Amino acid sequence: MRIARMLGAALLLPLMPLLTAAPAAADSTPSASPSEDSGAPTEAGTSFRTATEIDQGQTATASGSTGDYLYWSFPADAGQRPTVRATVKLPDTHAAETWQIDVYDGLRRRQSCQYGMQTRTAAADASSVELACVLRTVRAWSEPWANDPLPGTYYIRLTAVGLGTADRGLPVNAEVRVESKDIGGAAAVDGSLGEPLVPGVAMTSAQEDEDSAVLSAIDPDDGWSSGWWSDRWVWTALGGVLAALAGIGGYRLTRGSGRPSHVPPGV
Repeated sequence: MRIARMLGAALLLPLMPLLTAAPAAADSTPSASPSEDSGAPTEAGTSFRTATEIDQGQTATASGSTGDYLYWSFPADAGQRPTVRATVKLPDTHAAETWQIDVYDGLRRRQSCQYGMQTRTAAADASSVELACVLRTVRAWSEPWANDPLPGTYYIRLTAVGLGTADRGLPVNAEVRVESKDIGGAAAVDGSLGEPLVPGVAMTSAQEDEDSAVLSAIDPDDGWSSGWWSDRWVWTALGGVLAALAGIGGYRLTRGSGRPSHVPPGV
């Protein structure tokens, strides 16, 4: 067994950097702080092109009217499972209203929600309505024909649906927040995109005060992942080490004393 312990220590030594780095890689769920929220956007766009960029962990606010389409955009990387939450504060007097939140990826494909109240009707005496959409885990790579979530920009659209003419134009205030859970190696795939899907367009003012369209600069705080690393590598390596140790232990248990059973004692 001493040989097995020595071999196990020798095999584990090269894995120590990976084992120490794994918790840091997995603990990437963004958290909000007062300083981050103090600089959060206070308005929303009215289309995909003018969507207001927000970071995960920020609580963005906007004022609008019933019947408006409110748009925000945020980055999501491979291995993340984003949760989009929205709260609409309604006026004191209003009819029953149905609000809906939709999420689109960088190719403007509508992404389905795993669970959450994506559509909810507020009664006539309700002061607010809360919505939520938990997306599927973002994959590093997917087949071209699939509708899987991929790394890049995601768009949020918030609006009231099925309104009558008399119910349009009432003032409302909206809050939107995005947070993600890092799924890790359980969602890892063998492949990655060449570039994240970031086709969003933002308007920026040049020095000569001329507006020009540029690609959105929105990206995760720690940059886009390359897609090759996940904690699956750590568990695969550990599985190989355990298999080697089990083989050595089984060999030592089954080989016996090494003396043939047919040899008489004393020979």
